[in-house]
Amino acid sequence: MAFDYKKEYKEFYMPKNKPGIVTVPRMHYIAVRVQGDPNTEDSEYKQSIGLLYGIAFTIKMSKKTNHQIEGYFDYVVPPLEGFWWQEGVEGIDYARKEDFKGISVIRLPDFVTKADFDWAIQEATAKKKTDFSKLEFLTYDEGLCVQCMHIGSYDDEPATIALMHEFMKSHGYVLDITDERMHHEIYLSDARKVAPEKLKTVIRHPIRKAWRKI
Repeated sequence: MAFDYKKEYKEFYMPKNKPGIVTVPRMHYIAVRVQGDPNTEDSEYKQSIGLLYGIAFTIKMSKKTNHQIEGYFDYVVPPLEGFWWQEGVEGIDYARKEDFKGISVIRLPDFVTKADFDWAIQEATAKKKTDFSKLEFLTYDEGLCVQCMHIGSYDDEPATIALMHEFMKSHGYVLDITDERMHHEIYLSDARKVAPEKLKTVIRHPIRKAWRKI
């Protein structure tokens, strides 16, 4: 049976719909940088999704090619995720989606190296006749975070975030969003097929102990 990250690492992908504290280890991702309102028809975000999955499945199916990845095991491609920010805003202002900047990502298994990623870019470019040059191999060490499962529309996320921040403060933490530590969302539902009120999204914010000096 294929290894499913959502099932094996439930603490990162299937948290309860109430806030909790989690320490997220370093992970490797397929990544592409985007900006603008992700909901518009031809947004960079929507265009990025096909590119990400193109490389994700090229790596997954590498077992059927001459490129044999050391340590490979069969796995389910992890869900789509996004790191988001806006200039001059600590967190996210949902009324200004046109100002969004983000990094769309899909997690890679730990056995995938930069060399394997580079092979997949070349392989997919040749086979799919598509430009994958915007994609990058990203290593991200997220660290200490507050997170919560948000059920409902993306526009309703502020209410869940308010609960996360209240929980964080009550446990002696403060928000630690910086240029390197960002608002993070993991999309567990396909918005094209699931009603807005039933969408499941993991929301994660970086935090630090309130007493620690910068």
